[in-house]
Amino acid sequence: MATVPEKIHVLIPCAGSGSRAGTALPKQYTLLEGQPLVIHTVKAFAQVAGLSQCLLVVAPGDVTLSDFLTQYGLGHWSVASVGGATRAQSVLAGLRHLHSQGASDADWVMVHDAARCLIEPAHIANLISACRADAVGGLLAQPLADTLKSERGGRVQATLDRSGKWLAQTPQMFRLGVLAEALVQAGDAVTDEASAMEHIGLAPLLVRGSAHNFKVTYPEDFQLARALLAARQANKEASA
Repeated sequence: MATVPEKIHVLIPCAGSGSRAGTALPKQYTLLEGQPLVIHTVKAFAQVAGLSQCLLVVAPGDVTLSDFLTQYGLGHWSVASVGGATRAQSVLAGLRHLHSQGASDADWVMVHDAARCLIEPAHIANLISACRADAVGGLLAQPLADTLKSERGGRVQATLDRSGKWLAQTPQMFRLGVLAEALVQAGDAVTDEASAMEHIGLAPLLVRGSAHNFKVTYPEDFQLARALLAARQANKEASA
């Protein structure tokens, strides 16, 4: 297991409805290989030793996740029913909850998408290792490999230069106090924590992630996630 030598918290916003996924339940609760999607996510972080508070932010009135955590032996994870209408609202509410539970402004916090259920402990450890000595913090990301187009009215407007462009992933790791202030200043429109940090003039570190660490968003993403999870399980059984 990877070892974390200083106080680092985990915050996973889990308050969305997953409307683009086309599922009957919020996508974080959809079954993948016999377990809810979010449980795969949590189990990856559970394999990183030494993390401090681990918090999942759900919508007010949502009791489903607490039941799942207990069912799968993850009852030591905390759940706060303080989720908002946007990701930024949910993360900021989660940061304030961590602070109320004793976390300090100087502590690190890793924010991760619940729907990135294929995150691997090794990549989490890589991010921690890269960010701990950095003045700002950073995020997992992938260099853009595809040709990039801009669109107007459903047609190609232009082909954009892809050099120097990265696809942002999570976790994203920053100091709690600075991140909270950045989110307040940036407002609800930002879709990730790095954008909020950029808004206040900081340049987050880019840490190479994995193409497998994609965000399950559309119906076809579930098929790919199931295939990858099944392949991982088969590899474990073969090497046991």
